[in-house]
Amino acid sequence: MKRILILTAGFGEGHNTAARNIQEAIEHLESDEALVDRIDLFDSCYGKFSDLLRQGYLTAINRVPLIWRGIYSIFDRTTFIEDVLVAFAKMKQALDWLLRETQPDVVISTYPFYNFLIEEIFKEGKEKNFVQVTVITDSITVNSFWYRSWSDYYVVPNADTASILKSVGIDECRILEFGFPVQLEFLERAKQGVELDAIQRPKILYIINSGRKKAAKIIDELIQRKHWKATIVVGKDEKLFYNISDHVKGFEERIEVLGWTDKIPELLLNHHVVISKAGGATVQEAIAACCPMIIPQVVPGQEEGNYELLRRYGVACFAEKPSDIGSALEYLFENEGEKWKQLKNNLKKISKPDSSIRIARFVLEQSLLETTPSRIFPSFANKLTELNFSLVKSTSSQPLLCDFHIHSTYSDGRLTISEIVDFYGQRGFDCICLTDHLVDRKRLIGKFCELTGLVLTPTKVAEYFETIEKEKKRAWKKYGMILFCGIEFNKDGYSPKTSAHLLGIDLKNPIDPCLSLKEIIAEIHKQKALAVASHPHVFQSVWGPNTLFLWENQQEYIPLLDAWEVANRNDLFSPVGLKKLPFIANSDFHKPKHIYSWKTILYCGKDPEEIKECIRSNRNVAITLYRDHKFGVILQKNIAELEIA
Repeated sequence: MKRILILTAGFGEGHNTAARNIQEAIEHLESDEALVDRIDLFDSCYGKFSDLLRQGYLTAINRVPLIWRGIYSIFDRTTFIEDVLVAFAKMKQALDWLLRETQPDVVISTYPFYNFLIEEIFKEGKEKNFVQVTVITDSITVNSFWYRSWSDYYVVPNADTASILKSVGIDECRILEFGFPVQLEFLERAKQGVELDAIQRPKILYIINSGRKKAAKIIDELIQRKHWKATIVVGKDEKLFYNISDHVKGFEERIEVLGWTDKIPELLLNHHVVISKAGGATVQEAIAACCPMIIPQVVPGQEEGNYELLRRYGVACFAEKPSDIGSALEYLFENEGEKWKQLKNNLKKISKPDSSIRIARFVLEQSLLETTPSRIFPSFANKLTELNFSLVKSTSSQPLLCDFHIHSTYSDGRLTISEIVDFYGQRGFDCICLTDHLVDRKRLIGKFCELTGLVLTPTKVAEYFETIEKEKKRAWKKYGMILFCGIEFNKDGYSPKTSAHLLGIDLKNPIDPCLSLKEIIAEIHKQKALAVASHPHVFQSVWGPNTLFLWENQQEYIPLLDAWEVANRNDLFSPVGLKKLPFIANSDFHKPKHIYSWKTILYCGKDPEEIKECIRSNRNVAITLYRDHKFGVILQKNIAELEIA
């Protein structure tokens, strides 16, 4: 088994995007032969402090870019990073242990800080027993932060960036011009040879990131051109989503507003132009999609290089004022899109849609090389062998650690479905269920919630089921973990006693949330899935709207429901236990810290049908208050030694 460790950080989406796409490509090529762990040690080691650093970074680049320029310059021209390494002793200790425990063949860094820690760990002459690869996510204006510490290889997005590394003395043989790692969808489209139709009715994609004060005026420019269609992506900002949706009322046929989406590749491939700031991931994805850009803002520092790349090859326009954006678009589309075609042809010359696959192949080749005569670290082979999961389901009874109430970014969760699979898989869970919110649109509160972007919308339900179906195979192959598709049906009224939340566990097909509760339960059972009352009693540990309808009408619903949540996150609902109702316990997971909460333990065969039958019969069911260190069962070591719990 080839072991690959990917180290990333959340300071700018480019680092995480690169890490995710490399992992996807490696697992696409060798899903059975490669075990990939993707870890953010900033988040794992420092938690809330890491969140503060991340928020400070976003505030600096969006609100005080000149201050950020100064900070960027300090990183580039001084030894500030080297001088503050002592403050990151906890992370160094964690990384040292991680390298010993996982014994990776290749370590990939998409954030350069890790290279300084690795250099510090091995400074006393110890030999590294892995190949070290750094994936540089910036173009042209490459901060020396990226190359001041050692890496065996540097993957760069383009020839211009390769020239920068050569100019500072890095050997050409260590510079790999593979491109920025983009999603595999770009490669699939390139193989099919499918291109966007010639311009008749222009389609514009507007991704709102920073510079939100201009958003309304930019949208007005799009509305004014009646022959244009536009898609506006606002992300997870619910207030902004609501404001923009209100702003485009009456123009919904031409202007579509999306909240958070993981379909950016598809959107770029199906629009003629994208309006967005010059962020590393967005720029490289637009290049891969051959989608010309309008740049309304360039953040000082790394984004200056991204924009210079676009300007140098003639594939983008800079238009700071909203009126200039409208004029620039008209210029691109006039004369049957003559200028647009020119930009698109220029993009084809620098597009690298196969970048992730090329990186993955190189990494897999390196993992076969013997980097040292013998491994210098203590061997953990026996321990890790015990964790190799069989691809055949086990039907003999065994304890199974389960969580059946988890939310992803499809509703109001913080992690994507892929990230949730890795998060739970690395902690040794046996069975989990994704249960994103789906509201009753016939209810006023349901209509309002749908506008927030924090629940599944009807247009996203099919995509949600497809994504989970894809992740089911990866969850089992990589972690031996069963993944169920579920829904949390929200029937919210004006009071706790008129509100109910219902979990559908192991759904095969979508169910109309506007049906009555009894009809939904019947549809759940038609699919041989479980119907479970979600947080049916009064919350004690957290503030939030109580959903008491099912409890208040328990005599009516006890015969219909398969189980009731006796515990939800940190709340233990004693009345459910006293009634001797069939029970399970769940985390109601929305963000990583929610993992430390009540969970279900089943004693049955590791098989979907046996798990559901165990819950229905409610025999051999127990609950536990889950506690574990950050890295979980696959990466276990003595917690006291690590001191990072």
